[in-house]
Amino acid sequence: MKIFLTDLDDTLLDFGRAEHENLRRTFHAAGIELTGELHAAFHRINDGLWRLLERGGISREELKVERFRRLFAEYGIRADAEKLAAFYFEGFPEICYPFAGARAFLERLSLCGRVYIATNGGAKIQRRHLGLAGFWPFITGVFISEEMGADKPSQAYVERVKEGIEGYETSRAFYLGDSLTSDMACAERLGATFVRFDPAQSSERQYEAFLALAEA
Repeated sequence: MKIFLTDLDDTLLDFGRAEHENLRRTFHAAGIELTGELHAAFHRINDGLWRLLERGGISREELKVERFRRLFAEYGIRADAEKLAAFYFEGFPEICYPFAGARAFLERLSLCGRVYIATNGGAKIQRRHLGLAGFWPFITGVFISEEMGADKPSQAYVERVKEGIEGYETSRAFYLGDSLTSDMACAERLGATFVRFDPAQSSERQYEAFLALAEA
């Protein structure tokens, strides 16, 4: 039986849309207008810190606050970074936008083999999103770095994924994800066939292409 691993944010879920909505709500609560420039800066800072997390250069708890601290320092905004970070994190579980065709994709994929989610996102958020999106019926298991005590794509994370998949064989493993630094690196260490998902392109066409590989 084939083994399928897929990332969640920006692969099955439109993380960019959810991030913007949650950031808008967070800033509004603090009386700050979320401009396009501010959103772009937050995304840049946040993305850089997640890359740092993947290299072991920052902890998950530090990241949650540091992205706001750096943004406010860069733009001279006087606001409580810790308070807004907590508001932002608590609001995220209820904001979920699956990409077009994502649920149907997982349903078909589950008929071809076992489906696993591999994500660096927070456990509370990701588990809630899997439920809101209706993905749970098609998933065999989830590998959430926060629960595993190791971040993707570290060797520790990879080893725990292998241990968590009964009968894991590289020749039968396929991995779908958007990140070259996280997902592709993880797939390489797993010895899995990697397929890149581009969130800027048609999700349905990319799912169909992966399904063609899965069903072959």
